[in-house]
Amino acid sequence: MKYYIIAGEASGDLHGSNLVKQLYKLDAAADIRCWGGAMMQSAGATLVKDYKHLAFMGFAEVILNLGTILKNIKFCKKDILSYKPDILVLIDYPGFNIRIAEWAKKQGIKTVYYISPQIWAWKENRVHTIKKCVDKMLVILPFEKDFYSKWNYKVEYVGHPLVEVIENFKAGNPKPADSNKKAIALLPGSRKQEINKKLPVMLEVSKAFPELEFVVAKAPGQEDSFYEPFLAPYKNVSALGGKTYHLLNQATAALVTSGTATLETALFDVPEVVCYKGNNISYQIAKRVIKVKYISLVNLIMDKPVVKELIQDEMNVENCIAELKDLLENPVRKQQLQQNYTTLKNLLSQGGNASSNAAKIIYEFVKK
Repeated sequence: MKYYIIAGEASGDLHGSNLVKQLYKLDAAADIRCWGGAMMQSAGATLVKDYKHLAFMGFAEVILNLGTILKNIKFCKKDILSYKPDILVLIDYPGFNIRIAEWAKKQGIKTVYYISPQIWAWKENRVHTIKKCVDKMLVILPFEKDFYSKWNYKVEYVGHPLVEVIENFKAGNPKPADSNKKAIALLPGSRKQEINKKLPVMLEVSKAFPELEFVVAKAPGQEDSFYEPFLAPYKNVSALGGKTYHLLNQATAALVTSGTATLETALFDVPEVVCYKGNNISYQIAKRVIKVKYISLVNLIMDKPVVKELIQDEMNVENCIAELKDLLENPVRKQQLQQNYTTLKNLLSQGGNASSNAAKIIYEFVKK
């Protein structure tokens, strides 16, 4: 059978790759074509478009790149029609994928959405479009099932794919013995525009902790030369490319940009400060339309402030230093954080192996 999968970000490429592997286990003759990245390609899918050319972050940035986005949508539709898939699988990436889902419905193409768009945060009225054009929705956050239920839309909770990813990594990479020099992980994001905003602040924090080693996690889509000017002035800062999980596996604490990385850090049991600083116009718009109480997945899932969030002007050097110092020196806070992390893992593990569950549902749906 023929599967067409669309992922538009690094996290979508990761989860898409594990889905591809599970689909091949169920359907050895599967023909899989995708929009994603190197991970999905390595898993055996034919890569049509790399997510590095798709990801635009923030309201202002989307407007500036609208021409490119529209060209990509047009090309995607043409490619799908040429390929004639038995099923279209959409992974998050709502601005693009919901438009493709609407079009696919009119073409009579069956659609499964794996990893729901975060419409519970903003644009809740998109649920009407999803109900009309998405044949099956697979969700990975426990509260999403209740959210969709109030709209009389039946969805299936498959568990969170990061749980299996990180547990598999830990099993193959035992945590190293404690060293005298503590490592502080800096995760400034994957896109140049967000790295430019957050990394300078994170690096300045290193000056207050000369006895510690600060390590920047380089994004897979960025060249080493992009980071060099940032890192040059700092003595106790280094960087790692393509080894974010290795870094988190040995980190004592972390400064982490909002997004999937906040959840990954928690699943590695690393105390973290969540950081967000973006384009001021985009931020002012977002502040008025986003309905959620928190920006980090950790706090959203737990429905309480488990990790500290420093947003926009609050993300400054002084606040980052104070929060990091508290994480390192306050034993009560560290104990409470670990207890909350354990609860979080239990919540996300209730659905079982997410990639396997999703693949089974998709495969059975195609067979019908």
